[in-house]
Amino acid sequence: MNTPDALDELIACRLDAGRKALEPCSVVIFGASGDLTARKLIPALYHLHLEKQLPPAFRVLGVARREKTDAAWREELREALGRFSRTQPVNEEAWHQFAAHLKYCRGDLTDPATYARLKETLAAAPDPSLQQNLLFYLATLPSQFAEVVRQLHQAGLLQRDAGKGWQRIVVEKPFGHDLASARALNQELARHAHEHQVFRIDHYLGKETVQNILMFRFSNSIFERLWNRESVDHVQITVSEKNGVGERGAYYEEAGALRDMVQNHILQVLALVAMEPPVSLEAESIRDEKVKLLKSIRLPAPEEVARHVARGQYFAGVVDGRPQPGYRQEPKVRPDSNVETYVALRLFVDNWRWSGVPFYVRTGKCLPLSASEVRIQFRPTPHVLFAAACNGRLDPNALTLRLQPDEGISIRFNGKVPGINLAVRPVRMHFSYDSEFGAYTPEAYERLLLEALAGDATLFIRRDEVECAWRIVDAIRAGWDGKPLTNREFYAAGTWGPVAAEDLLAQSGHVWHEPRPVK
Repeated sequence: MNTPDALDELIACRLDAGRKALEPCSVVIFGASGDLTARKLIPALYHLHLEKQLPPAFRVLGVARREKTDAAWREELREALGRFSRTQPVNEEAWHQFAAHLKYCRGDLTDPATYARLKETLAAAPDPSLQQNLLFYLATLPSQFAEVVRQLHQAGLLQRDAGKGWQRIVVEKPFGHDLASARALNQELARHAHEHQVFRIDHYLGKETVQNILMFRFSNSIFERLWNRESVDHVQITVSEKNGVGERGAYYEEAGALRDMVQNHILQVLALVAMEPPVSLEAESIRDEKVKLLKSIRLPAPEEVARHVARGQYFAGVVDGRPQPGYRQEPKVRPDSNVETYVALRLFVDNWRWSGVPFYVRTGKCLPLSASEVRIQFRPTPHVLFAAACNGRLDPNALTLRLQPDEGISIRFNGKVPGINLAVRPVRMHFSYDSEFGAYTPEAYERLLLEALAGDATLFIRRDEVECAWRIVDAIRAGWDGKPLTNREFYAAGTWGPVAAEDLLAQSGHVWHEPRPVK
């Protein structure tokens, strides 16, 4: 007879057995001197090496414009690892083993000679697999994506139909700045690579708690039966950030909260929460259902946007007891900027499961705390039995998926207060990832790099997903065109957003539920 622990171990073994073995390969990072490489990519690869997740034979080649030796690049990365590694102190023996696989290749990304040198370096590898199995990571400016892919193709390093081995491209966000630019970039990439070779990254999909949404929904019958319009009153998705834009003012002036967060992270979470069950766990089956869901989101006409969307911009306030300047006082921000640092939307999914159920999503800068969560609020029960005990108001049941920090799942229900009187009070049952599974949670980039090396596109964004998301964002921006922010759309730094966002929910008799601070 299997004990629960034995069953858990058996399931884990089966999952490990189904994981595709990684082949020897070379990882080429364009933008090797950039912040993303130092903060995320190299630490992620180092940890995969430390945990013996990488193949025995691998190489990491960095391409950037600055002049430096292999030794100088390795020294820079070691210093960055000391600051950004999730395990401290750094294992020096493992680092030296890993560093031996690092090589630097200098060159301008617009110069064909750079790619000729890269090709020579790759061809010098002793193992044929290191020459043929190539992962190109574009940690560059978005404006350089198409140029790098075109140059790789012309140099013979990227082929649509590789005779031997494989070649894949990992593309960072933002992927375009509207539907037209995203389509143009997709078409340019498609000239030189098949869709199955392109891995559009959204680091949110690499988070363990985001991946757990599908597991939670489709492996638990008690919740799956409630996941529809018959039981759910509305859904709230909150992604709040305590920090202001800081040094990212120039980028934010071009993007704003809608493009920066809603188009990718939030719509991806919404798709996972609301999609239909896929026919299998294959990448294309899951991505098919996400696309169907995104296509089902009702697009507001420009004149309807003000009724369904609230935007906002923070002015000077206090966050964590420290003064915070307003957005218009941030570096590289126009003093009369109309860019939104906060956005809240009421979305409707026009399909059988969710007809009539509002999905409220919001994100913003300079809010009281940084947190991401999904709240499923269920329809209230009739108040006939307990009307007197609860003064005519009985709190609705709710289920909250906390994505970060303090990752976990909470269920809110009503219970009787001990005593001789019939008093009702909402109580909470909470599941904590740390308590159940331990504190270890791999960084999102570790999982995403591992999946890209294995060729599994489940956690990456398909071409039609990107375009569906931009169609929604463009419809909203069309309603904002030429309209300045109003007084009800400004909010003090350190508060939960503008009055306009409260008005948005009040139209339907709903209120926002704020994330709980981490204890």
